[in-house]
Amino acid sequence: MSPSVCHIPFLLLLLLHVVIARPLFPLPSKNSNEQKKPIQTFRPYNIAHRGSNGEIPEETTAAYLRAIEEGADFIETDILASKDGALICFHDVTLDEMTDVSSRKEFANRRRTYEVEWLNVTGWFVVDFTLEELKTLKVKQRYAFRDQQYNGKYSIITFEEFISIALDASRTVGIYPEIKDPVHINKHVKWADGKTFEDKFVDTLLKYRYRGQYMSENWLKQPLFIQSFAPTSLVHVSKLTESPKIFLIDDFTIRTQDTNQSFWEITSDDYLAYISNYVVGLGPWKDTIVPVVNNYLMTPSDLVARAHAHNLQVHPYTYRNENQFLHFNFHQDPYAEYDFWINTVGVDGLFTDFTGSVHQYQELISPHPKDATANNLLVKIAQMIAAYEGL
Repeated sequence: MSPSVCHIPFLLLLLLHVVIARPLFPLPSKNSNEQKKPIQTFRPYNIAHRGSNGEIPEETTAAYLRAIEEGADFIETDILASKDGALICFHDVTLDEMTDVSSRKEFANRRRTYEVEWLNVTGWFVVDFTLEELKTLKVKQRYAFRDQQYNGKYSIITFEEFISIALDASRTVGIYPEIKDPVHINKHVKWADGKTFEDKFVDTLLKYRYRGQYMSENWLKQPLFIQSFAPTSLVHVSKLTESPKIFLIDDFTIRTQDTNQSFWEITSDDYLAYISNYVVGLGPWKDTIVPVVNNYLMTPSDLVARAHAHNLQVHPYTYRNENQFLHFNFHQDPYAEYDFWINTVGVDGLFTDFTGSVHQYQELISPHPKDATANNLLVKIAQMIAAYEGL
């Protein structure tokens, strides 16, 4: 099938999204009870970081649809809360960089300065806008060297709309939402029922029947990882749900936003033993696993080995195709980077801006057993015959 034909369904979905003035995905999902192809669990997870945002502006319906089309195992998102308590998908606590808010005269007086993660930050904050106001803003591409043609075409989506995108997929697609900046959110957003941001986050997941321990029957039907940089949030939600959780780890110099701990404290063996009571894995910035000097990788640390010794998975972030992000060791070849991290470092999942590239690499190196080609089958038969004749 030609590339143009392959992309017709995707383009039709995008056109439909632009034309109709309501969410593309009705709530609750109309397809949630259908039998679907299960999620693969035999190779490292392909995690679509904010959707396929290497191509389309992050955390938009189109970016998530594209990631699913390209073969993502999980679609990943950051959850924040609006002024009126709605949970939305957006990475930054401010709207400045990723939306057209600065050009909107009616919001000119909304700029504020708040303390976020130990620093004073000035801008238009998500927590100062209602959901209705946020829905009027248009999203744009984060990096100038990426495709700009989709700027201004898509709006911010809600957590529930994000969930419905996954549930309405034709195969089982997991979700990987982050409890984003919970200290900041709980300080500025209050709910009438007295619940916290973390409570509302879990309530939404339970509403759509996301529950069960890792690899349980329920989990395999609706795969989920809950992620956060805030260990106290992960401990709290562990009391509310058995769903698997991932402890995110920032750069060497960044302290935890809630407990004010250093990188070295939270990656010590004692701390890994403690946090393993609440999480099934770590999500470190990849340059903390393999340090970088002058854009060259140095000797890998033992973090992955120590995490595995505590029965913790490791899902590093973020893998990007562009030369601006590829270290010199990989000679401008993203497949070489995937190979290093999967086969040398031994990670269990990859957050990537380019889901299609990771999927194509994995299909070449470790295709699904049921999708083996006739040639592969013939090779296996020949090997079996040779072994038999050698007896």
